[in-house]
Amino acid sequence: LDGQDIWEDKSKIRQVRFRVGLVFQYPEYQIFEETVYKDIAFGPKNMRLSEHEIDRRVRQTAAAVGISEELLGKSPFELSGGEKRRVAIAGVMAMEPEVLILDEPTAGLDPKGRGIILEQIKEYHRNMGCTVLLVSHSMEDVARYASKILVMNKSEIFCYGKTSDVFKQ
Repeated sequence: LDGQDIWEDKSKIRQVRFRVGLVFQYPEYQIFEETVYKDIAFGPKNMRLSEHEIDRRVRQTAAAVGISEELLGKSPFELSGGEKRRVAIAGVMAMEPEVLILDEPTAGLDPKGRGIILEQIKEYHRNMGCTVLLVSHSMEDVARYASKILVMNKSEIFCYGKTSDVFKQ
């Protein structure tokens, strides 16, 4: 990260964890708190931020992914699959990582739900200026949302470059 081996100094691993956010393929399985608010606040609380800053981040990221104020007090287990996905993504975004890694964030969603989540991630990237790594098998999504592409084949880098250049190959 920043040209440094993150494993070199074990004492700095905690700091690195807050700089990189990972959203798993089915992030809704990561949800465990009793309310949507508490679930989104989990990461920022572990960062030992002030209550004021935690509240700001929860409300900002909830709004960024389309979670209404009314949903913040509800149990995340009462929500639809797409809403749960947005809660889990907001929880990682609330940590304001420098690098946001999303593993198939639209897996299992209908086309409308996919488009909504990807647009929200794109807007978050634009507003926060962070690096977003989108892992996807959907070439349509990659073509529409990625500025650069890294294609892997059998654990090897097959191709890397600007989206338009990679698709020409």
